[in-house]
Amino acid sequence: MLKDPVDLQSVRRVLVTKLRHHGDVLLASPVFSVLKRHAPHVEIDALVYADTADMLNGNPAVSRVFGVDRGWKSLGLPARAGAEWDLLQQLRARDYDLLIHLSEHPRGAWLARLLGPHYRVAADYPRARGWWKASFSHLYPLPSNGRRHVVEQNLDALRRIGVQPGAQERGLSFVPGDAAESDVARMLGELGLEPGGYIHLHPASRWQIKCWPAEKTAELIDKLQALGERVVVSAAADADEIDLVRRIRTLATTSFADVSGKLTLKQLGALTRNARLFIGVDSAPMHIASAMQTPVVALFGPSGEFNWGPWQVPHRVVASDHSCRPCGNDGCGGGIVSECLTTLPVSAVLQAVQALQAR
Repeated sequence: MLKDPVDLQSVRRVLVTKLRHHGDVLLASPVFSVLKRHAPHVEIDALVYADTADMLNGNPAVSRVFGVDRGWKSLGLPARAGAEWDLLQQLRARDYDLLIHLSEHPRGAWLARLLGPHYRVAADYPRARGWWKASFSHLYPLPSNGRRHVVEQNLDALRRIGVQPGAQERGLSFVPGDAAESDVARMLGELGLEPGGYIHLHPASRWQIKCWPAEKTAELIDKLQALGERVVVSAAADADEIDLVRRIRTLATTSFADVSGKLTLKQLGALTRNARLFIGVDSAPMHIASAMQTPVVALFGPSGEFNWGPWQVPHRVVASDHSCRPCGNDGCGGGIVSECLTTLPVSAVLQAVQALQAR
């Protein structure tokens, strides 16, 4: 039996911090839903980077979402200090009883001290110093074998304080919202597509080392459409991602619906929810597909599917048998190109799609 569980009946407000990228924030969403189910009286706030807030906005388990603007770093010292002070005062006004910090970011340790919640939870990172450890009342261990999914690692913060998540409580939560659903329904009508009548393909990632070659993606699209499928391709409004889709469009011999650079995160979720199947690399859109319960075919290279794979959704992972993967390196030899990903054959991805559709 746990010697120091947290008495949730004594907790009124909780702050959960996840200062990472979009996919990381979404993979933390079960922490909110599980805690809310086990303590429905508790108000649970989130602190994330402002540009990732839509991953949690609309989540029924989240009371308020506070944002740290990455742009503050470029401000002059007085303006940045003012912005930080305003945020700190807003957080202090919430009078938290419990802080759950889900990353190595030092801000979590500072907040544990400055906000003064009675309970303060974080991971016991191997390189953490005494100052970090002393900032928290409850530390939980990280897996030593590296094969524990990030969702479970996040939920370990709750296990540490005596909350045991049920098997059916751990799903991802992403809420597109009525406006996004309406926008996407109109867009699909303009494209002549019905809900469930297309495959959503998102070939890009913010990390170039995770992207499959444009020529192979184009060949996959041609083969899918030759089988009677309709393919919708999306990408973020980022120059590199837009350029990747442009190259795919140039190489493909069949035309496809291209909505790259045209969707918000909420609209992307609605598009994925209405798709029959999602194909993509290790990226936030792949995790959104998991949250939308759209079957996923995911291509993995230098990152590991044990940690980052599709979560609680029908899926197939396509990966090579390179003995060095997953390495997490910036391409083989630091050369930006990941051979474990670029050498994946089109036939393997096509077979994964057909196997998933035939399940």
